[in-house]
Amino acid sequence: MAVARVTEISSTSTTSFEDAIKMGLERANSTLRNVKSAWIKEQQVRLDGGSVTEYQVNMLVTFILDE
Repeated sequence: MAVARVTEISSTSTTSFEDAIKMGLERANSTLRNVKSAWIKEQQVRLDGGSVTEYQVNMLVTFILDE
C-alpha cells in the first residue's frame, strides 16, 4: 500500500504560465522523491504599466512517501 503526501508550491516565470509550471515541477523533482502528479490550483499575472511582467502558478504536487 502506498501513502502519498500533497504539498503546495508556487513558481514564477517572466515567459509564460507553461514555463512557470515546468520550472516548478523541475524544482519539485530535484527536491522531492517519487513525484506523481500536480494540480494547477491558481494562475495570476503581475503587471507593470499595463503589461504582463511575470506569470505565477500555485500548484499542488503529490508524491509517494518512502516505505
